[in-house]
Amino acid sequence: MKAKITLAGELKIGEIDRRIFGSFIEHLGRAVYGGIFEPGHPEADQDGLRMDVIKMINELGVPVVRYPGGNFVSGYNWEDGVGPVEKRPARLDLAWGVTEPNKFGTDEFMKWCRKAGTSPMMAVNLGTRGPDAARALVEYCNHKSGSKYADMRINNGYKDPWGVKLWCLGNEMDGPWQMCAKTAGEYGRTANEAAKLMKWVDGSIETVLCGSSSRGMHTFGDWEATTLDIAYDNVDYISLHQYYGNHSNDTPSFLAKSMELDDFIYSVICTCDFVKAKKRTKKQINLSFDEWNVWYHSNGAPIERWSVAPNQLEDIYNFEDALVTACMLITLLRHADRVKIACLAQLVNVIAPIFTKTGGGAFRQTIFYPFREMSKYARGNAIKPLIDCPKYDCKEFTDVPYLEAVASYDEEKQEVALFCVNRSMDESIELDISLLGFEGYKAVHFESMDGYDVKQENTFAEETVTMHDNALPSEDGKNTVCELKPLSFNVLRFKK
Repeated sequence: MKAKITLAGELKIGEIDRRIFGSFIEHLGRAVYGGIFEPGHPEADQDGLRMDVIKMINELGVPVVRYPGGNFVSGYNWEDGVGPVEKRPARLDLAWGVTEPNKFGTDEFMKWCRKAGTSPMMAVNLGTRGPDAARALVEYCNHKSGSKYADMRINNGYKDPWGVKLWCLGNEMDGPWQMCAKTAGEYGRTANEAAKLMKWVDGSIETVLCGSSSRGMHTFGDWEATTLDIAYDNVDYISLHQYYGNHSNDTPSFLAKSMELDDFIYSVICTCDFVKAKKRTKKQINLSFDEWNVWYHSNGAPIERWSVAPNQLEDIYNFEDALVTACMLITLLRHADRVKIACLAQLVNVIAPIFTKTGGGAFRQTIFYPFREMSKYARGNAIKPLIDCPKYDCKEFTDVPYLEAVASYDEEKQEVALFCVNRSMDESIELDISLLGFEGYKAVHFESMDGYDVKQENTFAEETVTMHDNALPSEDGKNTVCELKPLSFNVLRFKK
């Protein structure tokens, strides 16, 4: 089939915030223990941090990592995770039915962030605790000295403040599974007071209000409008969470899930702007999509209750999962004007692009590769491509474009990057690319992920599903023509 994409510098969506390539580490399964932290491992440093994992994280280029949860945070006493390790109590984690040993906490995470070249996105407990504990944690992390919690940090061996600038006001507080779940009114007032006190401690921080746990919640929309109406003046972002899975083994429908994601994002933007108009304010609330991924392979897998760091939610991803991940990230970039933060959930072992063996090696899952390439090359401004392509119908959706795409323009490097997925199961796309206003730009790189069985996975033994380079596409001085293989993720770069 044939398709055409037109790219023009004037069709700017918005500047790409690097934090859109963030991720997430929760005290869940082997994300921390056996994931990023494993004292005694051959690749661990003197702090017990796995350097082989950090090298892979550096490949991904993750600028911000959300911590410590997730559902976990709604029952977490942050004081349990600081101070002498031998004096820290073990606690029952009711969120996941395991025991938390508290061998790794706030200070260890901050040190890990610095070694991993990333920044912390801290979450506070607005479930079993509230505004007072939240402002105390900001004081512990960010106040220089001369106060109870700043001096506590200093006495724990960390003289300089950690300087955490981004804070989540709880997690999924609308969900009945959440410890001390709240109504929209209850949460809105708690979050507003917490944000107010936190910003009184440090006026330079930004705060993220909890949106709905998913678009499928019966309170979706009303929750956003009510909580924003209460907390608007003291928050900077509202969160979105969404996971997708191929439960019915319907690949065409699975690959189209990003259409639903697009609608979800647009709905939240509209709600934010409704509250903005209602309040007659110039302040704009942006979006933090701080949980997103494919997640379904490990649902229902049993664990031993009250065990420590069990093998929990360990999805092994396949090729079609990688294509859906690419489509989701393309969709996030198409909303770069309002989506400023996003966190692939999670980073290591737990529904993650990096998978480790406790005491052993690590490998890159299939979803690692599209994330890595887009994190590496999507710089500057997101560009809206004008797409003309055939469409298909499937069980869950109609009028699905075979071609999912977004572009970026890095003015400093004078580089245009095009990211696209061919959703067709069996037909290549002959793609005609027209660059308007980019005189003198030529294709310099064309790589793709294609040719694999949809269920093919990577393993410790071999990473078979990866990106590969292609011959440069043909050019006639005006347009560029290339072939996008069936079921493929593609990256094309053009330089002046």
